[in-house]
Amino acid sequence: VQLQASGGGLVQAGGSLRLSCAASERTFSSYGLGWFRQAPGKEREFVAAINWSGLSTYYADSVKGRFTISRDNAKNTVYLEMNNLKPEDTAVYYCAADYFGGAGPGREYKSWGQGTLVTVSS
Repeated sequence: VQLQASGGGLVQAGGSLRLSCAASERTFSSYGLGWFRQAPGKEREFVAAINWSGLSTYYADSVKGRFTISRDNAKNTVYLEMNNLKPEDTAVYYCAADYFGGAGPGREYKSWGQGTLVTVSS
């Protein structure tokens, strides 16, 4: 499956953005999806994940209560709603697929899409 992330941009601290990750295949509905981010000079880190049904979600502690992951299988798209953004959220955000349908930071993710840049100004 090919994944394409979009929706990044420049926002002030406290603002909101919604990222989208569109998939190229209908089999998308059987995959778990994860969002990851990589800030300049830092390693890539897990942000959030959702399982194939959408009934299970996981979040990094740093984004709990501010970010919400969701999916629309009819549109082959997963979303990341980001509220109360902070400068430390600045990073390139990537989506990736868990072919086994699960979700979580320790799972094997493949089909990494092209990232989208989020910049939060203070």
